[in-house]
Amino acid sequence: MVTQHKLRFALFGNIYQDKKSAAIQKVFSCLSKAGAELLVDKEYYEFLCNCQQFDVPAAQVFSGGDFEADFAISMGGDGTFLKTACRVGNRSIPILGINMGRLGFLADTAPNEIDDCIKALYNDDYAVESRAVIQVMFSDADEEMKPLSELSKQEGAFALNDVAILKRDSASMISIRASIDGEYLTTYQADGLIVSTPTGSTAYSLSNGGPIIVPGTGVMLMTAVAPHSLNIRPIVIPDKSVVTFDVESRSHSFLVAIDGRSEKLREGIRLTLRRAPYNIRVVKRSGKQYFSTLREKMMWGADQR
Repeated sequence: MVTQHKLRFALFGNIYQDKKSAAIQKVFSCLSKAGAELLVDKEYYEFLCNCQQFDVPAAQVFSGGDFEADFAISMGGDGTFLKTACRVGNRSIPILGINMGRLGFLADTAPNEIDDCIKALYNDDYAVESRAVIQVMFSDADEEMKPLSELSKQEGAFALNDVAILKRDSASMISIRASIDGEYLTTYQADGLIVSTPTGSTAYSLSNGGPIIVPGTGVMLMTAVAPHSLNIRPIVIPDKSVVTFDVESRSHSFLVAIDGRSEKLREGIRLTLRRAPYNIRVVKRSGKQYFSTLREKMMWGADQR
């Protein structure tokens, strides 16, 4: 292994299921052998220390966004990867996802590949994919437009996968008036609406009939959730567009889910979505291609007859 330079790794992980960290000792061992500097998210560090089956080495512990690193490692599934991306934010730190979950489009490094992957990082034998992010803003009659995170107490109003506008606690549908670059598009009568990046097109949007969009394509995708009209279909728009939504609900409130982080909002708040001014960087092993991953995860061609 080439070790001319010392790398710093920020480690994040799933804090709810022990099995999602089953390979953590292998990660610690590989990083130790490489002479890497290790930083561990405080919540994850405390979780590991409380699990007796894990031997946790001494490490620098950080909380919130108080860290700098050459790479971030996400131990878990795609949900953990999304949380890691939120914490990394605009730092341009490449993220390596070790898949301890099920599907793993983002976290696509298998536990048995950890050693080879760490070696590849030290030998510069890897690729970095740049993934678009959606920024969410809000405004109403009394306030100027500002980041949603100032209204809520979310970690951030940025989505690598998708933003979902959903009905909250009523069986009734919600009405979502959508405009693109100031031009009225339509009013969705539905259980909700998903706005996704190409990265998120294989997530919630796909389960609602949306198309798969190849990452790197400069678009956003809008997919209705259980629309009242069968004429409503997903629409793909340029990601330079600015999309606004005005929501009406019988309960006078609705939910906004930003990469799964949900927030209750009151009726009358206008949501504005646009492409964020930064991208998330995803580490890919050399030789791993998107279409082969897609084919494997979607089991295309796996005819069991």
